[in-house]
Amino acid sequence: MSAADLTPPEAARWAARSGLPLANERHAGVAATADHIHSVVSVLRELHFGDTPPAAAYRAGGEQHDAAV
Repeated sequence: MSAADLTPPEAARWAARSGLPLANERHAGVAATADHIHSVVSVLRELHFGDTPPAAAYRAGGEQHDAAV
């Protein structure tokens, strides 16, 4: 199922299955938010990072500051 197919009742059902019962007035908002998150994640999945190391490989403070001000 794609997020575009997610209806407010389905969003409520999935939330309830996760132990998060929703009030009726929140069903449409949760479905719309899930659709938006799905569209953003879909774009991120299309990015090609190549040889970019994972964030865990980055050490803050290890940069060499060699620019003159």
